Amino acid sequence: MIPSSGVGLHEFEVVSNEEVATSTWRLVLRAPALAGSIRPGQFMNLEVPGDPSHPLRIPLSFASADAVAGTVDLVYAVVGEGTERLSHMAPGQRSTAVGPSGHGWRLPESVPVRVLLVAGGVGAPPIVAAAGMLAGAGVPFDAVLGAQTASRLWGEERLSSLGAGTVLVTTDDGSRGIKGFTTDAMSRLLGERDYGLVMSCGPQPMMAGVARLARSAGIACQVSTERMMGCGFGACNSCNVTMAAGGYRSCCSDGPVFDAEELAW
Repeated sequence: MIPSSGVGLHEFEVVSNEEVATSTWRLVLRAPALAGSIRPGQFMNLEVPGDPSHPLRIPLSFASADAVAGTVDLVYAVVGEGTERLSHMAPGQRSTAVGPSGHGWRLPESVPVRVLLVAGGVGAPPIVAAAGMLAGAGVPFDAVLGAQTASRLWGEERLSSLGAGTVLVTTDDGSRGIKGFTTDAMSRLLGERDYGLVMSCGPQPMMAGVARLARSAGIACQVSTERMMGCGFGACNSCNVTMAAGGYRSCCSDGPVFDAEELAW
């Protein structure tokens, strides 16, 4: 059963679906009601046709939504059979999405003087969505964007176009930007500027490092967690997140965005 708290079943039509980096695709959907209701940091669950033996939907975060055009822009990595099928969906094809799901990014009542965004790998889309939210609120921001290699990098141009003051790129092999980790670039920016908030999404070890740096600098930090979500609305307990105070919460319904201090890293 789909919960009634704003989450709905939406039919969508594929507008475009193109590879934008190695094994990384950009999918634009036309789903007017979803485009008008989804908020930065939330996600949706897509039904991908083609194999009835795989009934689970695919949870995907989004990079932007255009309520006027009725479109949602998603960027995803092809990492398994489901996303491989998704990459073959052609313009004009239709399916359904459940959403908007989860809790997204939050701006504190006391708006920070400057925000630092830190993304790694396929964590870039929700960070781009956060950048759009900050730009709309008139909050200045900088960004760190990491990837294994230059061919897998996506999001640099989008972050710049949204008004990022500085975008530092890191790659593991040094093929673009700084050779090293996002935390290396983050440390550099923390030494140069004052920030009131850090927002991060990416691999768990990366976000743990981001959270440690933010804590050491006395800066609030929000992280968008990634787990394998079976149902997408808190019923199956397959996406539990361990909490610092003990116990678990669901990534899909309580998150995916949490305050970094809430989590047991």
